[in-house]
Amino acid sequence: MRKRIVAKIIITAALTGVLANRQQSPAIPYTPEEIAAEARRSMDAGASIVHIHARQDNGLPAFDVETYARIDTAVRQQCPDLIINYSTGAVGISREERIHHIPALKPDIAALNMGSMNYAIYSRKAKQFYHDHVFANPFKDIQFFLERMNAAGTRPELECFDTGHINNAQPLIDLGLLRPPYQFSLIMGVLGGIPASTKNLVHQVDALPAGSHWQVIGIGRYQWPLVAAAVSMGGNVRVGLEDNLYLPNGKLAKSNGELVETAVSLIHLTGHQVATPAEARSMLQL
Repeated sequence: MRKRIVAKIIITAALTGVLANRQQSPAIPYTPEEIAAEARRSMDAGASIVHIHARQDNGLPAFDVETYARIDTAVRQQCPDLIINYSTGAVGISREERIHHIPALKPDIAALNMGSMNYAIYSRKAKQFYHDHVFANPFKDIQFFLERMNAAGTRPELECFDTGHINNAQPLIDLGLLRPPYQFSLIMGVLGGIPASTKNLVHQVDALPAGSHWQVIGIGRYQWPLVAAAVSMGGNVRVGLEDNLYLPNGKLAKSNGELVETAVSLIHLTGHQVATPAEARSMLQL
């Protein structure tokens, strides 16, 4: 009888994002201290990585280095072993502002958006679009961000909202700007990007360069079926209040930690194990 292979699954917790607010969920953290507390809850529950967008104390998005520095200090005090991944995604600010916290703080990982797209939320009930904008990421900007990540010693996490975004890595590999091991995030369920389904996830994974690390990011109600699918394929997963506010039973999550706990349960149900921060560092060769 063939021995079953047990995978170590890395869990990322996306703590706050920029769109969700406390009218939707009172658990959304705003201040550096609140973000650090959610990072600690997530780590204690089983997360190895936290993905962070900065917020002003009133909940509005923040892009200044000073706010990121306050977050960095607070998170590292609460969670010295945790892997930190900062966002560089934004609309309506300069590319310099999108990246300036990375050279300043030198996080382990930073998100690198791999292509432009329409980005929106559509309400069938209201028959209306929300957050309807073009998320612009031309190659000249991707190259600009990547050069600064490389100089900072920060691993680019390649955020792909569609199959074409995966292929956008090829010229950057040819230029020598992207070097293995490659680390991909496959984001599914955003209007304007690839629809969320197990069939599409399999297609996305098949399109990755050989030897790539990958995780799935399911948006909204698609999160839990995609977590289960990714774990069954030996992939890593991201959960958290940035992407989804609800537990599988439809109840509002009380914290990022509660979402991580649910992911841990799914991983254990499949017979796999959860990677510790130290194991995740080794697996990702950080």
